[in-house]
Amino acid sequence: MAKNLRLKAARASLDLSQKDLAEAVGVTRQTINAIENGDYNPTIHLCIAICKRLGKTLDQLFWEDEENE
Repeated sequence: MAKNLRLKAARASLDLSQKDLAEAVGVTRQTINAIENGDYNPTIHLCIAICKRLGKTLDQLFWEDEENE
């Protein structure tokens, strides 16, 4: 699994730490770190919660197309 740089960029653009985002969506900072590093594949429910908090769509943060793989 590739690193999720789009998630990291979206989080950083809102000046949120991994801890801030984790608390907002009900997971640990380590979970957010693992998602960003490509070490953890989040559930669809967690993906949706992250997208809502960051104001992004699933496609913007989690969909891997041929150009981004």
